[in-house]
Amino acid sequence: MNCSLIITTYNWPEALELVLSSVMMQTTFPNEVIIADDGSDQGTKNVIEKFSDDSLFPIIHSWQKDKGFRLSKSRNKSIALAKYEYIVVIDGDMLLHKDFIKDHKKLAKKNTYIQGSRVLLQREYTNKVLKENFFSKPSFFSNASKNKGNLIRFPFLSFFVSLNSSQNLNRIRGCNFSLFRDDIIRVNGFNEEFTTWGKEDSEFVQRLFNCGISRRNLKFSGIQYHLFHKEGFSSNNNVELLNIAINQKLKFCKVGIDKYFQD
Repeated sequence: MNCSLIITTYNWPEALELVLSSVMMQTTFPNEVIIADDGSDQGTKNVIEKFSDDSLFPIIHSWQKDKGFRLSKSRNKSIALAKYEYIVVIDGDMLLHKDFIKDHKKLAKKNTYIQGSRVLLQREYTNKVLKENFFSKPSFFSNASKNKGNLIRFPFLSFFVSLNSSQNLNRIRGCNFSLFRDDIIRVNGFNEEFTTWGKEDSEFVQRLFNCGISRRNLKFSGIQYHLFHKEGFSSNNNVELLNIAINQKLKFCKVGIDKYFQD
């Protein structure tokens, strides 16, 4: 099965460089990488060009003008560009375990949304990694990370955990998920009415649920390490958009990915 890896980013080239380094170390490569760039400056472009020169697979820079938070639009444009049937999505501050792509592909299934988790790196360790431009997997016994259970990779146990499917929005994370491209297109991708941070991932997944798509959790595999930064808060408008999708059982958003296929 072929897959496209989508990496979202905005003006943090130091983090993106580490992320791309971790992609280059994968035991199973994606067939292409698409950088979903929400308006970064030249620094991000320089990083992408640096890795493109020696990469064994295409690295595509999908850039749009900086007009504020437009993550949904950036994701939609990148997914529309994707050439392959399976889509893996991460954020540009998520460093990948060497078997990350392998683990996602192993669990892939039609009509299924795969939700992964993340290891939260502490501030001091993140600063050290960024300063040295080098990342090594933190020890379980160190103070480098929180939620240490997510450091454990145990594929045999992961398989049995993933057998339980559900339709709940608990701990939906847009930084670590995968599904078939056709399933994304079925719900018209991400809702571009979201123009501030928060709940855009949950609203997207709710529409998947409304179409009968189930959720499987990827635990003890598909590991990624989240560089520390402060997180935002969802606006009331974003919560309202999510509630509309829930209460009206929406399967399709009005402003989504379909317009990128019209030309």
